[in-house]
Amino acid sequence: MRRILTLVATLTAATVPSAIDSSPSNDSVPQQVTTAQQSTAAQRESVSITVYNQNFGLVRELRTLDLPSGRVSLEYGDVASGIQPETVHIRPIGGRGLQVLEQNYQFDLLNPQKLLEKYVGRMVNVYRTNPQTGEEQVVEAEVLSVNGGPILRIGDEITFNYPGRFGFPEVPDNLIAEPTLLWRLDAGGGDQQVEVSYLTQSMNWKSDYVMVLNEDDDEAGLTGWVTLTNQSGTSYEGAQLQLVAGDVQRVQNNMAPAAMRRAMMADAVQESAGFSEESFFEYHLYTLGRPADLMNNEQKQVTLLEAEQFGVDKRLIFHGATHYYRGQYGQVTSNQKVGVFLDFENSERNGLGMPLPKGVVRVYKRDGSGAQQFIGEDLIDHTPRDETLRIKMGEAFDVVGDRLQMDYDVISNCVSESTWQIDLRNHKDEDVEVMLVEPVGGDWQILSSSHEYSRTDAWTFTMSPTVPANGETTVRYRVRVRWC
Repeated sequence: MRRILTLVATLTAATVPSAIDSSPSNDSVPQQVTTAQQSTAAQRESVSITVYNQNFGLVRELRTLDLPSGRVSLEYGDVASGIQPETVHIRPIGGRGLQVLEQNYQFDLLNPQKLLEKYVGRMVNVYRTNPQTGEEQVVEAEVLSVNGGPILRIGDEITFNYPGRFGFPEVPDNLIAEPTLLWRLDAGGGDQQVEVSYLTQSMNWKSDYVMVLNEDDDEAGLTGWVTLTNQSGTSYEGAQLQLVAGDVQRVQNNMAPAAMRRAMMADAVQESAGFSEESFFEYHLYTLGRPADLMNNEQKQVTLLEAEQFGVDKRLIFHGATHYYRGQYGQVTSNQKVGVFLDFENSERNGLGMPLPKGVVRVYKRDGSGAQQFIGEDLIDHTPRDETLRIKMGEAFDVVGDRLQMDYDVISNCVSESTWQIDLRNHKDEDVEVMLVEPVGGDWQILSSSHEYSRTDAWTFTMSPTVPANGETTVRYRVRVRWC
């Protein structure tokens, strides 16, 4: 019997769990503690910005973070509100190692509407001034809805359009004052330098040029300006500034292809006071040789180039049209204005030679009193070095022309012969040369001509008659055209 009782007691002890054994020890199950940290622009060591002339930019910055060891929740602030979160890249430099476990982008920004939305179903104070006594009175109200305006429950009554200002006991945790990147990190502890890069919208730049023509219209000086606009939502002080000129392919506002990613690692070229230029992929990269502040909601202008006394050719051009040669017209134009153009070569011998980003060229000239007057402007496209630019100034006031079709013969369904007369009149006190540009628009043959002509291309020929001062010149030619 004694043996049986001992066996029963042993079995009972084995099957009933002990209260001490029911809780696992702290040593057997490690606890993951996440430490909250913040990083602001004050921790920036350097920042460089590459701005594309398609209203976006690439931001690269270095910050040194003092991180504890283990799991860290890092609020990375002072980023652009136009940031594209999917383009963010973080790279640890040295240190004890850093691993990004998770990234979130918080953009639910604090504003009156959002604050009211977060308080739906909660109590707020509403302050209003008593018009009789002038004293401010406060009532408690429950926010029922904010669709189309706040709907409140005050006491036993539901109301809207209630006059007064709202008082809130606190700012909800899920509302932030500015866009923030939130990272879950596994850090080795200690000081850790990181490089963070991302693309952001609402950064842009454009180039403008000021050209001053001399008295004889055969030389000019050119100053190029870069105008930067930062509306990204944050400011960057002491930034290394680079500009990319060219048409970069983008895919529905997402990350651009390899050419842009290579810009993240582009090295700055030799330092100078202004911009220096280098070829970059199939684009051109302009680097400012000194740090610059790029503040939010600011326009900044920086000199791009300066050149003086380069050669310019002023041209008067009288244009025709393709359809003139496929029908019977008689007099086509009368007193047609002659266009005025300035040609110059973007070459080193002209003191230029830098690839010119697209922009507006505004031209000035001094009058008889020495005052500088505006005489015209034109838009140029991206122009490589050693190419010729043609800028249209407007229409000549004193040089006009008439175009008459003197004869028209149909040879076959798609062949015709026609005789043309162009009368050019010059009311200036000096001789001028006018270039006639005749786009025939088919296979053509000049049968007779009063002046020499030059073949510009398969469908176009030109003539350059001289029109005497206060005189007139008549150009006459007959041409056969086949267009099918």
